[in-house]
Amino acid sequence: MLRWQIVVAGVLTVMAEAGPAWAECADPGEPGVDWRSCSFDRQDLRHVDLTGANLRDASFKRANLTGANLSNANAFRAKFVSSQSSEANFDGARLAEADLTKANLKGASFRNTDLRRARLFRANLRGADMSGASMRGADILKADLTGATWTNGKRVCAKGSIGKCR
Repeated sequence: MLRWQIVVAGVLTVMAEAGPAWAECADPGEPGVDWRSCSFDRQDLRHVDLTGANLRDASFKRANLTGANLSNANAFRAKFVSSQSSEANFDGARLAEADLTKANLKGASFRNTDLRRARLFRANLRGADMSGASMRGADILKADLTGATWTNGKRVCAKGSIGKCR
């Protein structure tokens, strides 16, 4: 073999042993799945278990995530625009810079979730649990917080709390 053929063969062997380097968008939704940069717009993902999944830069626009478990998922900069995510579990997830504009998050749990710089514009957060959530720089303009448990875990937002927990 020529020297360059030996080098190429060696590189291919190392790559094969290292496993896949990219997200597997066709993989089934399950704990720990790598759906980084994948698109699931308008998909029915009700009650899917994505515990600890890598959802960084993924898109779930208008998807149905009702009752889904996204606890401890990395959803940095993910898009959940207009998603149906009521009763979903986002506990301990990384949603920094995520876009949840107009998402239905009624009754969702965000306990100890990183929501820094997340966009929750016009989101329905009625009855959501925000206990321990980090919300520095989050956009909650026109979000409905009625009945939500606020970040201190004690305060429940009054009826008509729009854009601010009253």
